[in-house]
Amino acid sequence: MTSGLCTPRLAALAGSPSPTPPAQGGAGERCELCAEPLHDAHRHLLDLEKDDLLCACGACALLFDDRAAGGRHYRLIPGERRELAGFRLDGPLWAGLGIPVDLAFFAVSELGEVSARYPSPAGALHAAVHPDSWRRLAEANPVLADLRADVEALVVHRARRPAEHWILPIDDCYRLTAVLREHWSGFGGGDAVWDHISGFFAEMKASRR
Repeated sequence: MTSGLCTPRLAALAGSPSPTPPAQGGAGERCELCAEPLHDAHRHLLDLEKDDLLCACGACALLFDDRAAGGRHYRLIPGERRELAGFRLDGPLWAGLGIPVDLAFFAVSELGEVSARYPSPAGALHAAVHPDSWRRLAEANPVLADLRADVEALVVHRARRPAEHWILPIDDCYRLTAVLREHWSGFGGGDAVWDHISGFFAEMKASRR
């Protein structure tokens, strides 16, 4: 799996300033666990204690491929991207999630708590999702039972038609957040940001092929 961002902070999702990440696979970039040089395409680990993404070489990614290997500290970010055909999310279900815009992603913690992140003129915002609202959505869409805690998210893009629904690795979601932060302008985002968002989802489709 490739990603245009390396070692982003989870704080970036809440609109907090974050350092500019190094270029993917740039000169001198190394695994953040063992310091081995990294290739252009590499995997990421989620540090559950520090809420960080770590770049990982092939050997370290393989080491943590077994979920139990990382214990409660590290979790390997999966590489699979899944577009959800026939996903059921009508107006009442969407309203119940409490998201005021038509682009958001939803992650589930190991404890079953669901959080949403979405763009706004003030930056990316974070909100808790009521358990009953998520339960109704999951009952309508059993595929959500397969959502891997902390490292995957349901991504909903209803701002353009037809609507798109994906389960994506969390590092892809951070990359989408970076696109929003870089190109969002005014209250509605501006035409440029939606062009970039369309490009992001086109990339997701192309990667699956």
